[in-house]
Amino acid sequence: MSEKVFVFDTTLRDGEQVPGCQLNTIEKIEVARGLEDMGVDIIEAGFPISSPGDFNSVVEISKAVNNPTICALTRAVKKDIEVAAEALQYAKHKRIHTGIGTSYYHIVHKLNSNQDEIIKRAVDAVKYARKFVDDVEFYAEDAGRTENEYLAKVVEAVIAAGATVVNIPDTTGYCLPDEYGDKISFLVNNVSNIDKAIISTHCHNDLGMATANTLMGITHGARQVEVTINGLGERAGNTSLEEVVMTLKSHKDLPYHTDINSKKIHKISRLVSTLMRMPVQANKAIVGRNAFAHSSGIHQDGVLKKRENYEIIDPKDVGIKESSIVLTARSGRAALKHRLEVLGYKFNKEEIGEIYHRFLDLADKKKDIKDEDLKVLVGKAANEESPIKLELLQVVCGKSSVPMATVRLKINGDILSATASGNGPIDAAFSAVKQLVKRKVRLEEFLIQAITRGSDDLGKVHIQIENRGKMYYGFSANTDIITASVEAFIDAVAKII
Repeated sequence: MSEKVFVFDTTLRDGEQVPGCQLNTIEKIEVARGLEDMGVDIIEAGFPISSPGDFNSVVEISKAVNNPTICALTRAVKKDIEVAAEALQYAKHKRIHTGIGTSYYHIVHKLNSNQDEIIKRAVDAVKYARKFVDDVEFYAEDAGRTENEYLAKVVEAVIAAGATVVNIPDTTGYCLPDEYGDKISFLVNNVSNIDKAIISTHCHNDLGMATANTLMGITHGARQVEVTINGLGERAGNTSLEEVVMTLKSHKDLPYHTDINSKKIHKISRLVSTLMRMPVQANKAIVGRNAFAHSSGIHQDGVLKKRENYEIIDPKDVGIKESSIVLTARSGRAALKHRLEVLGYKFNKEEIGEIYHRFLDLADKKKDIKDEDLKVLVGKAANEESPIKLELLQVVCGKSSVPMATVRLKINGDILSATASGNGPIDAAFSAVKQLVKRKVRLEEFLIQAITRGSDDLGKVHIQIENRGKMYYGFSANTDIITASVEAFIDAVAKII
């Protein structure tokens, strides 16, 4: 049977320390409820003495959630601990998280102290916190750069003083995975009372190894991981909750599990991103918008044949409906056919070939192709038998020149050309078309819309014209808005013919 790894989420404390990511109490409660719903074991709700707002948030979160342990951070200072205990008074399960720096840098340059004094202060803090709560976690700040022998002395002393959890933070993100794993292993093998406490990891991502270090911590004896949603946190961030959870879930050979309902991951990732106004990078593992997206034709073909060819995680397992087949100029016929079928269109091999050539022309102009673009392409294919086709369009316009347009049309097999001027390039082109079709039409409505967003997007044009008391509608789309306008006008005129 696999061993449980406790998930300690510090999004509302360490994650909120990111500049610009501060939340109000109502927003924090919403996130806390989401964490509870997902199955987080411990929620670090704040640093109560740091501000009245943080104090109030810990109070209100303690009232709002029932299942997780609510944790409040302190320094190894009596007043901090007293305030934290007061803030936790309504929590069903409460923990005080106290600690002090243990590395040479912190002891000498930050605390202006010595190793013996640090152990005394650590022990005093834990003993004092135990007067208020039964669950006390001790953090050895900058443990990643602390000598293992001294760290073991600190850990042994605080466990003897009553610590139930010992947190071994790689505060600066300095450790290599083997180095961090060896540090945890050293504590397991050299702290006589280590069985009386849970070892916790708390890794930062300054060198991009937070998740790797956390996993090495687990395999060497840690049974609690301190993580944040989307990997938010100081500087380069903290260990990402979703990465650790899904690594343990994906590697069936590892004898560890969490109680996280992974299908809630995507939802809370988006919630935190929205509330903290911190977009998730597109290529972020698990929750980035490209995490389950495929644009290469080879990859798309493989995924469509069997998802596992290119995906080690089923997107449904993290709350995403399905993989995304992103259509670009690198996509193949299989991906195009699949997407058209999803949209409800069925074409034979020859028809797909025709549409694919049009698709490549458009894909070379756009970064990616949306469903709306495909509907336009399909519409073009369906209307291929129009009696009028645009063969050429040239316009001249500018601040100091009269707008002129030359149009060449194929009308019932005949090639005809005309040039006209107008109030603008579109008006000039419409006038040239009128000369060639020899129909008296009046423009009743002319509407231009962007299909989605971006300067490279398709412009969608709807046109309504009147001829002999009847209304005719035309439609087209193109990255060139003048071409789209002329094609829509021709589409409407063709219906008269």
